[in-house]
Amino acid sequence: MRVESLFIDEGFGSLDSDTLTVAMDALDALQSMGRKVGVISHVHEMTERIAAKIQVRRAGGGSSAVTVL
Repeated sequence: MRVESLFIDEGFGSLDSDTLTVAMDALDALQSMGRKVGVISHVHEMTERIAAKIQVRRAGGGSSAVTVL
């Protein structure tokens, strides 16, 4: 079985700077091999390094606003 896409939901906030760099390098390597990797994170260093972003914000009344950056 070949998995071509992957979503990772957080866990990056507990990593130290060096380990976060290793994780980001691994995600970059997957992307360079044609894999699609989605990351759900609030870690500022990740938002600086990931070019394509989808931002979801609370809009009130139980709804959300989605912005593609």
